[in-house]
Amino acid sequence: MFDLINSVVSLPLSLPVLLPMDIDINPNSNGLPGISQLRTIVGAVMTVGLILSVLALIVSAVVWGFGANSSNPHLAGRGKVGVLVSCGAAVICGASVTLINFFWNVGQSV
Repeated sequence: MFDLINSVVSLPLSLPVLLPMDIDINPNSNGLPGISQLRTIVGAVMTVGLILSVLALIVSAVVWGFGANSSNPHLAGRGKVGVLVSCGAAVICGASVTLINFFWNVGQSV
């Protein structure tokens, strides 16, 4: 009984270790039809995101101003949060290509 348990425990140690082969795969910019149209669509979505971020910033600033001038701290707080969120959204939309390239490079170095 003890020999059976000992042989089962030592079984994984006797299996050969398989290491992955040296694989090098890079993005293919012409591998699928419609890649250029997809890039155009992504660029348009980034532009719309930036425009909506500016609109949200303007609306939030107006809400913040109304809340501050009407002595309504809840409305002023909501306006402040809206300003921060719209600025964060603009940063993410503007830096999305740089962020993706950075994390791609980090993933390639792993």
